[in-house]
Amino acid sequence: MKKILIAVVTFSLLTACGSNNEEKDNSNVQETQKEQVVNVYTHRHYEPDQDIFKMFEEQTGIKVKVINASADELIQKMKMEGKQSPADVLITVDAGRLSRAKDQGLLQSIQSEILEKTVPSHLQDVDNQWFGLTKRARIIAYSLDRVKPEELSTYEELVSNKWKGKILVRSSSNIYNQSLMASIIANDGEEIAKKWAKGIVANMARSPKGSDRDQVKAVVAGEGDLAIVNSYYIGKMLNSPDAEEVATAKKIGLFFPNQEGRGTHINVSGAGVAKYAPNKENAIRFIEFLVSQDAQQIFTDANYEYPILESVAPTNDIKAWGDFKEDTLGLNKLGENNKKAVLIFDEAGWK
Repeated sequence: MKKILIAVVTFSLLTACGSNNEEKDNSNVQETQKEQVVNVYTHRHYEPDQDIFKMFEEQTGIKVKVINASADELIQKMKMEGKQSPADVLITVDAGRLSRAKDQGLLQSIQSEILEKTVPSHLQDVDNQWFGLTKRARIIAYSLDRVKPEELSTYEELVSNKWKGKILVRSSSNIYNQSLMASIIANDGEEIAKKWAKGIVANMARSPKGSDRDQVKAVVAGEGDLAIVNSYYIGKMLNSPDAEEVATAKKIGLFFPNQEGRGTHINVSGAGVAKYAPNKENAIRFIEFLVSQDAQQIFTDANYEYPILESVAPTNDIKAWGDFKEDTLGLNKLGENNKKAVLIFDEAGWK
């Protein structure tokens, strides 16, 4: 009888151990499968980004699952999903939008020696909640027929009477303009920023409308002499499959303002790890890959953005524009001053 009891107990223990081991094995398998995914919410809609994601998959074995939408839509989606959100990484353009996501509690601070050392300090969040991936400059595109580059100098000088009825620019609702205004507030103070906004409105060739490309086309069409635009749009126009866009881009000159002072306003596209990222380590690894030599080369070669790595050579189009001094204002200031910028625009009547 004792032998029977011992056998039963032994069998029960073995069964329990086997079951526990099986559960551990299953848990490990599930964890391994979980680590092979990174869910990316991205505002960037450029085809070359898909090549970068594929390269990451090939090198790491981690599947990149992408959801594309506008920044506002993605931010709203993450807010609605809350703790159940599958988002691991948020990618968007403009530090103002990244700051907006941070302020709404949608990102988290991370530790990454690679990101902290690779991304220049003024292009990353002070709390390590987001990091710049690419740079774009807010420049002046001017008519080669009607403007001489020596007539240009600073953003502030654009309020001069000589530019009355000659400036083309997007709506004040555009985040690029809001961030430029935020940088002027940070660098010059609110009073000068107010005068600047009113001066630009007074010098506008028409009511703001259209994209940066539309401003360039309007310069060439003679609607105005100057346009405030992001640099990478010019690169995309010069390499467009549309022959008319290429011809248009060749008829304008590019000027980088404030070279004798603080430098030209710089903004970024950037990424942060989502607050409730289910695959946090994969998310960090993914963002680290985006600042690698290979990824940075694709960003600049295919989308005409400035790389954040000095070791990456810009495309020939970008090289042709020449070197320039960039404003090293910490981009957190763009988010901090966004509300003030919007109020100043409204006060100035910048539609």
